[in-house]
Amino acid sequence: MSYDIASIRARFPALDSGVAFFDGPGGTQTPRPVIDAVAAAMCAPLSNRGRLTAGEVNADRIVTGARAALGDLLGVAPGGVAFGRSATQLTYDLARTLSRGWAPGDEVVVTRLDHDANIRPWVQAAARVGATVRHADFDPETGELTVADIEAVLGDRTRLVAVTAASNLIGTRPPVTAIAEAVHAAGALLHVDGVHHTAHAPVDLATLGADTYVCSTYKLLGPHLGVLAADPAFLEGLRPDKLLPSSDAVPERFELGTLPYELLAGAEAAVDFLAGLAGSTEGTRRQRLAGAFDALEGHENALRARIESGLAELPGLTVHSRAKDRTPTLLVTFASRDAAGAYRFLAERDVAAPASSFYALEASRRLGLGDTGGLRVGIAPYNDAQDVDRLLAGLASYIGA
Repeated sequence: MSYDIASIRARFPALDSGVAFFDGPGGTQTPRPVIDAVAAAMCAPLSNRGRLTAGEVNADRIVTGARAALGDLLGVAPGGVAFGRSATQLTYDLARTLSRGWAPGDEVVVTRLDHDANIRPWVQAAARVGATVRHADFDPETGELTVADIEAVLGDRTRLVAVTAASNLIGTRPPVTAIAEAVHAAGALLHVDGVHHTAHAPVDLATLGADTYVCSTYKLLGPHLGVLAADPAFLEGLRPDKLLPSSDAVPERFELGTLPYELLAGAEAAVDFLAGLAGSTEGTRRQRLAGAFDALEGHENALRARIESGLAELPGLTVHSRAKDRTPTLLVTFASRDAAGAYRFLAERDVAAPASSFYALEASRRLGLGDTGGLRVGIAPYNDAQDVDRLLAGLASYIGA
């Protein structure tokens, strides 16, 4: 498999701005095929789903296509793919639904590594029914969250464990499959936040052992849209709030109101774009995605190594991304300078690398960074070596090296 970065970059109109984008963990730039798919959906006849008029047929085709595409991306049947405004919204909806079966004395586990969108919905749902929340810690020195960390807070009354597949702050990828085995052995469900992970590595829900999984297509070259994935048989057992006349079928019962068809068209196009990153046109889309992610990981890891080597030569910097298995995401702080100042300094030089805790408050606090966090450098499919050199040069100028 090849990875033609020049050809890939040529398909991102935003790169014509001259900005080097390292803010992919907060949302990637959009390739032309995705933009065109959104426009085509809005230019063609479009109405509520049906089988009679052209607008109805187009809407139904778009929904069916998007479910199939995300099913291929996540390794789940299309009937187990539900769409929503965001992963946060879908997690809140899921937490409200699942918590109806909880009672006082039941326990829910969340981790200090997670984005707050995979903590607060569960904490609040537990509070409403009198369930207890237990927090799994991670090692701030290594950035690792282990199976033992989860097992330490599992009990006979554990009903659900919520864990990230990759930290959006420091990139750590916990051993989710092994965690799933421990969670299921305890008789609990496992919910996985895959928002950051899905953009960087292949996903298979059965292999992960996730009962439910959420991601966001705008983190992986698509439009702003949330995705909930699970085995359709599992979803059949859940009864979310819904309007009386709306469909009770799975997955439609989880989708409130009319879907944003144009965004679903863009989501399908984004998956197809990802599947073509390595240039292959043979095999199923699922097979092409596997090859594409293999090539993408090689490209992104090479750029990460280039950044880490450059950062190691700069005095007074601390890199908090240290886990053995991690995404190409680096959190950096400065001994005598402000991370927010570095963000502004780089932005003035057309290098986008934001500074914050990025809603991962628990993780930022555990790292000793309070609510401020640090400068986050995230690599995306369109970054190249020149971007990296501009970033490193900018940071060297900022600290006066």
